[in-house]
Amino acid sequence: MLPSEPSPSLPALRPAAECRWDLVALGEVMLRFDPGPRRVWTARSFEVSEGGGEYNVARGLRRCFRQRTAIVTALADNPVGRLVEDLMLQGGVDLALLRWMPYDGVGRAARNGLNFTERGFGLRPALGCSDRGHTAVSQLRPGEIDWDEVFGRRRARWFHTGGIFAALSDSTAAVAQEAMRAARRHGTVVSYDLNYRESLWRAHGGQARAREVNRALAPLAHVMLGNEEDFTAALGLPGWDEAKGRAEAETCRAVLQAAAAEFGFPVVATTLRTAHTATRNDWGAICLCGGQWHEAEVRPGLEIYDRVGGGDSFASGLIYGFLSGQGAQWAVECGAAHGALAMTTPGDTSMATLEEVTFAMRGVSARIAR
Repeated sequence: MLPSEPSPSLPALRPAAECRWDLVALGEVMLRFDPGPRRVWTARSFEVSEGGGEYNVARGLRRCFRQRTAIVTALADNPVGRLVEDLMLQGGVDLALLRWMPYDGVGRAARNGLNFTERGFGLRPALGCSDRGHTAVSQLRPGEIDWDEVFGRRRARWFHTGGIFAALSDSTAAVAQEAMRAARRHGTVVSYDLNYRESLWRAHGGQARAREVNRALAPLAHVMLGNEEDFTAALGLPGWDEAKGRAEAETCRAVLQAAAAEFGFPVVATTLRTAHTATRNDWGAICLCGGQWHEAEVRPGLEIYDRVGGGDSFASGLIYGFLSGQGAQWAVECGAAHGALAMTTPGDTSMATLEEVTFAMRGVSARIAR
């Protein structure tokens, strides 16, 4: 069912030629430790990579979709921070807005976030163990970033942040609000991924505080992203619990429609995922844009190598669709294809190419390319 009242449309994007960046993201970048086929507590070696919900979107847009992106973040100035920097440099995201914080030799004041993540297999789900208390980016305060310089003089077409960054501390929620307001003031489209993480809110207010923060930030977003549980947990919207007996697509439509009706989002989108096992999921996506539904056909039994970052890659593909002027239907199909491909490789970030994404959108087979 479509909303009964006209829905707002996405603001016109600023011309690319007038902007230094196509997208600026705000969030934490952690060092991920991957134990390979072993468990975290039985591992004797780890492969490391960089990752973080908001950063993954910027990196996906840069590496796969060839857009100009930057990340606003902070790192403690020590060898671990320099390793994260080196990994980000390989990802191609502009680090002009990276802030370095002094390291006291122990990490009492500021440190770099670590994330230990198992990929999962079969009946064993993926498992994450974060070590990110008192990290450098969690110490950011309002007034420390010149957002008028970022959005007014250097200029960006799109700004992206989310609920992970907002959950790191009381000050990061205030920084997110400051940045979103500045972006809107300068005509920049704003997207926000709810990305509710119970573990991040547990120590400072729990779900009640998460809802308070996210409901304050939500009206500043033009594009709202999240899965159906996120909308209920982070925004307190009805729909998920009441609709559990329905088919997933129907449930998601009800939740997204409730979000659009209450907050007036021009665009609201979610992935559709049914996890049969850790390594076999049904995968699709839907988007409500300007009062019209757009859906990417579900891929049944998608084989998963590493599911972490699939939602972020969906977000970057969706955003690219709008940045490139392709329209909402193409955007949601692009996001779904990119997310699916990102889950076929290790790490939080996408290793897919634009050509692979367009092939997947056309349903080209996985036979060897020669």
